[in-house]
Amino acid sequence: MPEALHRLALLESILGAVNLGAIVLDEQHRIVLWNHWMARHSACQAVLGQDFFAVYPELRHKRIASAITQALRDNFQSLLSQTLHKAPFPLYTHGAAEGRERMQQAIAVTPINLPGSPRHCLIQINDVTIAVGREKLLREQTMVLRSQTFADGLTGIANRRHFDVAIEKEMRRAMRTGSPLSLLMIDIDHFKDYNDHYGHQQGDDCLIRVAAELAAMLQRPTDLLARYGGEEFAAILPDTDAAQALRMAEAIRERAAGLRIPHAKTGNDVKHITVSIGIATQHPQQQPTIAALIGAADRALYLAKGAGRNRVMVQPL
Repeated sequence: MPEALHRLALLESILGAVNLGAIVLDEQHRIVLWNHWMARHSACQAVLGQDFFAVYPELRHKRIASAITQALRDNFQSLLSQTLHKAPFPLYTHGAAEGRERMQQAIAVTPINLPGSPRHCLIQINDVTIAVGREKLLREQTMVLRSQTFADGLTGIANRRHFDVAIEKEMRRAMRTGSPLSLLMIDIDHFKDYNDHYGHQQGDDCLIRVAAELAAMLQRPTDLLARYGGEEFAAILPDTDAAQALRMAEAIRERAAGLRIPHAKTGNDVKHITVSIGIATQHPQQQPTIAALIGAADRALYLAKGAGRNRVMVQPL
């Protein structure tokens, strides 16, 4: 008997020293061990001998109740899912306090079989708040990096990589559904002369203003404005036929001119920033490639610039 008491005292000392919560229940669900960690992180102190579900009535019909039953009755160990059971116990990292966020917990319920004694079970509670916080931070950083990967660093709109992914997706969808797909290639007129005359800082400001204004015109979530390169932008317009694309292109051209950004070196009577736009549309009965669609829009843009700029041209596939 003294040896058994010594072992029990040693077990209590060990469980008191470890950095995790430890609760031992007997077969009647009475608490027979409650370590210092539990006392430190919970509002419950004098609990020895009490029914576990009298101390935590809110857990009576939760997953941990069935885990305790499986341990005591079926000799079965359980690990509670951290995703489904993030913080079942009212425990707090810096001690119990009203209004504080609960500690994130990893919980295991293990049967204890002692020779000649009824079965007990051990509930282990690990504080995983820091690990969960680190995982959340990593997820957020991943999302930021992903958004940066697909966003143009200067203008904040979609970049060329985003455009490549989007045009491939929309081309597949258009071919699958038999819907039209239009592409606008948009170029700021005489932009090199603008940069040379006003400087690169003002040139960047011009790009930012034009990009923001054009992006605001694309209202549907499937539409995409991307910076294609330098002063050139591309607008992907799913479910948009040639007539609708022409109306959108004219509205974009007028909006850009309406900014009235001064440009003294246009070489003509228009002394403000304008854009030229080329349009290509894939019709349901066609089976063109992405290269063909981009090529047609590029040719239309070339024609628009060759015809005097500040205009819209259409090129069939």
